[in-house]
Amino acid sequence: MSGGATPKEFPSEFPIKVMGRHDSDLRSLTQAIIERHSGPIADSRVRTRTSADGNFLALTYLVLASSREQLDAIYRELTACKSVLMAL
Repeated sequence: MSGGATPKEFPSEFPIKVMGRHDSDLRSLTQAIIERHSGPIADSRVRTRTSADGNFLALTYLVLASSREQLDAIYRELTACKSVLMAL
């Protein structure tokens, strides 16, 4: 598998982007999922953006990825979460 944004060497800094409804508990739900796989994430490594109409929330977590399998597990769990509309 050739990877566009996929890191070729591990460990590597990797941004995980998550989008969901602003009225959900998106940050705590998704941060718990990511931390379960990568350990604690400092607030300085999380970017938050609210959509112009205020209905949606976009989060970017900068994680230190240790393997492709770790990233796959994070994405599997994020996409299974009902509050997550999209994970990139």
